[in-house]
Amino acid sequence: MSIRPGASLSVTIPDGIRAAAQRTPTKTALVEGDRALTYAQLIERIDRVSNLAVYLGLEHGDRAMVLLPNRLEYVELVLGLASAGVSAVTVGPASSAADIAFILDDCGARVLFVAPELVGRVEESGGGGIEKMIIVGPDYEALLAESSAQMCSVPTDAEDIFMITYTSGSTGAPKGVMLSHRARVNSFHAMSSAHGCYSPDDRSLATTPLFHGAGFMMAVAPLFFGGFCEILPRFDIQHLMGSIERVRANCIYMVPSHFSALFSTDSGRRYDTSSLKALISGTAPLAQAMKERIVDYFGPSRLFERYGSTEASIVSTLRPEDQLRKLKCVGQAFPMTQIRVLDSEGNDVPTGTPGELYSSSPLMFSGYWNRPGLAEQSRRGDWITAGDIAMLDEEGYLYLVDRKSDMIISGGENIYPREVEETLLAHPAVAECGVVGLPHDYWGEAVTAYVVLRENANASPDDLLRHAALTLARFKLPKAIHIVGDLPRNSMGKVLRRTLRQGNWPAVR
Repeated sequence: MSIRPGASLSVTIPDGIRAAAQRTPTKTALVEGDRALTYAQLIERIDRVSNLAVYLGLEHGDRAMVLLPNRLEYVELVLGLASAGVSAVTVGPASSAADIAFILDDCGARVLFVAPELVGRVEESGGGGIEKMIIVGPDYEALLAESSAQMCSVPTDAEDIFMITYTSGSTGAPKGVMLSHRARVNSFHAMSSAHGCYSPDDRSLATTPLFHGAGFMMAVAPLFFGGFCEILPRFDIQHLMGSIERVRANCIYMVPSHFSALFSTDSGRRYDTSSLKALISGTAPLAQAMKERIVDYFGPSRLFERYGSTEASIVSTLRPEDQLRKLKCVGQAFPMTQIRVLDSEGNDVPTGTPGELYSSSPLMFSGYWNRPGLAEQSRRGDWITAGDIAMLDEEGYLYLVDRKSDMIISGGENIYPREVEETLLAHPAVAECGVVGLPHDYWGEAVTAYVVLRENANASPDDLLRHAALTLARFKLPKAIHIVGDLPRNSMGKVLRRTLRQGNWPAVR
C-alpha cells in the first residue's frame, strides 16, 4: 500500500528547475570542482538523460540504479530519469558487493549508471538483472550527445516516485524508501519558509552524500528556486570551511560529526562564515555542549537544528533564537507538519510526559518498495513514527528522549542512552560518545560507553565516571567506559549503535 497524504503542491522537481531556466538561462546553477552548468545547460542535460532512458527501453514506473560518488552528473541523472517517469535507486559508493547485490535483486533495476572506479564492485556483486551498465565517463557523454535535447514526452505526475533510497538497515534488511516529487517539492517550500534561504540570490553547498534523501534534497532545493549550489565531492572539514568562505555560502547542511571534526582539529585558522544565513544540522541530535560551541564559533543567529527521518522528512526545527533558551530541544513542528506524542494505546500524553512521537504532513514518503504493508506497522491513520520517544513542553517545543529501540533496561530500570551521552559530552576532554546496553548476567543489560577524547586531551575512564556521577542517578552510570580512537558511523555521520552492541569495538587508548 502506498501512502498518499492529502492536499499538497502538484509540481514535479524538474518543473521548478525548468521554470528557473526560463527566467535565468545563462546563470550558473551547479558547480563541482572546475566543472559548471548554467540553468540552460542543466535542463538540456536533464532532457538528454530522459530521452536516453526511453531509448534504453525504460518505461514509466521502472527503476534504474545510480551508483556514483558526489559529482555533477548525479543531479542530471536522477532528475533526467524522473522526467521519463523512471525511479532512480540511489546507492552509496561505499556499499559492499553484497549490499549492491541485495538492492539490485530487491529493486529490479534493469539499467545501472556507475562510476568507473565502482565497476569492479558491481561485477563482484553478480550484476543482478542489469541489462545495461553505463559507465559515467566518455561512454556516457557519447550517449548523451546522441540523445535528443527536446523535452521528454512521457507524462509525469507529482505522485511519481522519483527516487528510492535504501535505509542503512539498522533494524534489519535495508528497505527502499519511496520518495515522490510531491514529498520533496513540499519539503523545499517548507525549508524555504523555515530557514529563510533558497531565493534566487542564495548560494548553497551540498556537503553530504547525494545518495541519501537528505543529501540530495539539500543539493536540489536551491536549484528549484533558481539559486546556486556547489557540490563537494567528499568530506574534508578544512575544504568545507574554506568553501563557505570562497563561495560566500548562505545556506549549508552539516551533521554532528562535521562539527566534531571542526572542533577536534585545531588548524589555527578562523574562517569567514559571515555570509551564512542558515547553518542547518540534522541526522542526529546535537549535544547541548556541542550546540554552545557551534553558537560561539558561528554566531548566535545561524544554527537551525532539525529532527526527522527519511520516511517522515523534516518533523521539527529549533530556531537560532531558541538554541540556548530551550536546552536539549529539537524545536517546534516544521511548516506543513503536525506532531503528536502518544502512549501505547494511541492516546495523547500530558505535557512533559514521554511517549512515542508521531507526525503527519505532505512531506512524507510513499511507502517501502517491494514491502507491501510494512509502512502500516509504523502508522496510525495518517500519522507515522520512527519509533522515537519524545515529550512536548507547554510551549509546544519537542524534546527527544531517545529511540525506543535504543532504550537500555538495566536492573529493571529504563535508561535512555542520550542522557548518559549528554553527560559525558559535557566533560571538557570528550569529543564524541556512544552509549549502548550490553548483555549482563546480573543487570540484564549493562550501560556501556565508548568515548573519543579531544586531540591532546587526557582523561581516564575513572575520571569520566566521577564526572558522570555528579549529575546522573547511580543506576544510570556506565558499568564500563572504553576510550576509543573513533566511533562507527554511517555515511551521514550517525553513530552505528548496532556495531557498538556487538561489544568488540576496538579500544585503542
